[in-house]
Amino acid sequence: MTVQPIRYFGDPVLRTPADPVTTFDKELRRLVRDLTETMQEAGGAGLAAPQLGVGLRVFTFDIDDVVGHLVNPVLEFPDDEEQDGQEGCLSLPGLYYDTKRRQNVIARGFHESGDPVQIVGAGLMSRCIQHETDHLDGVIFIDRLDNTGRKQALKDIRRAEWYDPTNTRVKVSPHVTGPLGLGL
Repeated sequence: MTVQPIRYFGDPVLRTPADPVTTFDKELRRLVRDLTETMQEAGGAGLAAPQLGVGLRVFTFDIDDVVGHLVNPVLEFPDDEEQDGQEGCLSLPGLYYDTKRRQNVIARGFHESGDPVQIVGAGLMSRCIQHETDHLDGVIFIDRLDNTGRKQALKDIRRAEWYDPTNTRVKVSPHVTGPLGLGL
């Protein structure tokens, strides 16, 4: 197995925008395999390369028995429909918060071989794609919470057994927030 340790909230790599993948080679295939096996071992729905300490724009997903990955994703939203529901993160283990996301997404990118890929997602798949793409931009899902929600999340993080107070940077979402607190 190639299960790797997952980086927790506070690790600077989680706040650093990832670089585009430029070489589709054996190393990229190994990274995709490591991401997939680590995600599945941890019971996650998705995992982005920065969560393994790798600053590249690639993530894996496992939603409703659909397992895959996307390299250098670019997202489009075909409509303004929204969803609100529980969201968690393998980098903030055990913590879940209601998070607003777009209901539908079209994600374009590449397969590990360099072939173009398009994923049309709704519901949980859309949430996962947005969440993992945020990781590639240095955004953690609690950044998308309103002020009250973010304050509660930070309190909960400080109480978590995995929390390391010497290694934490908090960031407010760089995205414009609307009346519903959407960071889209």
